[in-house]
Amino acid sequence: MPSILALDQGTTGSTALVIHQDGSVLGRGYREFTQHFPQPGWVEHDPDEIFRVSLDAIREALASAGERPAGLGITNQRETVVLWDRRTLQPVAPAIVWQDRRTSARCRELRQSGAEKLLRSRTGLVADPYFSATKLEWLLRDPEIRRRAGRGELAAGTVESWLVARLTGGRVHVSDHTNASRTLLYDLRARDWHPELLGIFGIPRELLPAVVPSSGVVGESDPSHFGLPLPIAGLAGDQQSALFGQGCCREGLAKNTYGTGAFLLVYRGGKLPQPPEGVLATAACGPSGEPAYALEGSVFIAGAAVQWLRDGLGIIGTAADTEALARSVPDTGGVTFVPAFVGLGTPHWEPEARGTITGITRGTTRAHLVRAALESIVHSSAELLAAMAGAEGLEVPALRVDGGAAANDWMMQHQADILGIPVERPDMVETTALGAAGLAGLALGVWGGSAEFLARRRFTRFEPRMSPEERRRRHDDWERGVAAALAWARREPAGA
Repeated sequence: MPSILALDQGTTGSTALVIHQDGSVLGRGYREFTQHFPQPGWVEHDPDEIFRVSLDAIREALASAGERPAGLGITNQRETVVLWDRRTLQPVAPAIVWQDRRTSARCRELRQSGAEKLLRSRTGLVADPYFSATKLEWLLRDPEIRRRAGRGELAAGTVESWLVARLTGGRVHVSDHTNASRTLLYDLRARDWHPELLGIFGIPRELLPAVVPSSGVVGESDPSHFGLPLPIAGLAGDQQSALFGQGCCREGLAKNTYGTGAFLLVYRGGKLPQPPEGVLATAACGPSGEPAYALEGSVFIAGAAVQWLRDGLGIIGTAADTEALARSVPDTGGVTFVPAFVGLGTPHWEPEARGTITGITRGTTRAHLVRAALESIVHSSAELLAAMAGAEGLEVPALRVDGGAAANDWMMQHQADILGIPVERPDMVETTALGAAGLAGLALGVWGGSAEFLARRRFTRFEPRMSPEERRRRHDDWERGVAAALAWARREPAGA
């Protein structure tokens, strides 16, 4: 029975899984890589290091699986921009990461100029430094880089474009439509790069990849990498890959991924939705991997808040410690933590917001801070679904969850309580990699369809138990904390 190799290239590391046709994991590899913060608000990665650790993770997974997979599916951190030399395949600058805020002033200019209306109508996005276009525009400010780009010497793309180019020895320069939809350059209706948007950001079309379906063979890896050529048959941004891996291919089905950030997507089918204010429209994958659409909300800091408690404050040893600490106190003791370390995403879109911790007293303990950090992930995720509530015909019967924090039973129960709807956790929470495997496996005939691919999924269900009155009180506390974070951005007293 065949298997598929899936590479999940994330913000802090690369995970490779060899997934059997029956859904079991035959082999696994993981490698972390370095985070670079050259200035406040700047976040960079070394593209060469990303490629090296991804190769190492894949080789480890292949060695532990002990069999040759039918092909490779890739899912990746989205919006992060890589620029490289087409001939040498060497990066010409550090990768600018999706969390990077250096183009905040440029995004403010776009909003003030009225350009955001065009951006919103064509791309489904907003003018925010989160997305790729202003990052690439910033790189092209260098006169020599711009000259080389104009001569066709350079190539640009999000991380899956970079990995495919390196894996194929530069023969293939592509992006799939889910990643392209995160750039502020891609017309969701026309499903192609939009000439007027390219003009606004001064980006030559020849710099960009060809846009291909998420499911389908785009090329083969060079045999030198793994000792054999592997068809590359699936590409998708990590959140759309997780949506597909969760089986959310019917209108109203929703998933939330708890990773470095938290990203909630609701599948909307083949018709482009009109998102409510502050909510994004984005590309997604239909039941056979075909182009479809979703609504999306983005929380920039989720698991990264727990990492900060561990690495920045040193008050926990591991992320796994947080569940016992949260359970050890009945509430946060009045503490509200809004970890807006890199601004606020949906529905506020305020890049200048900063993290706040309010309500601290002499009785505050590390358990209260840890519980407040977990509750921040829960409340900010609930805020996403609340922002989507105005979408026409939207009914979300339950929320499917994945990512590292989904393993925390206390947090998942609290998420159901704050949402007021059931939360469903699959038996395999690595659904981002599973989605990439599914997209590649459908193209290569490993699975006959998405129903066969998802047939063995099982879920643990958390039912809401909190009263509506208590839910409202908790939400009011959260809103006051958010107001404090926004007050920093606007330099006004909280509550003014």
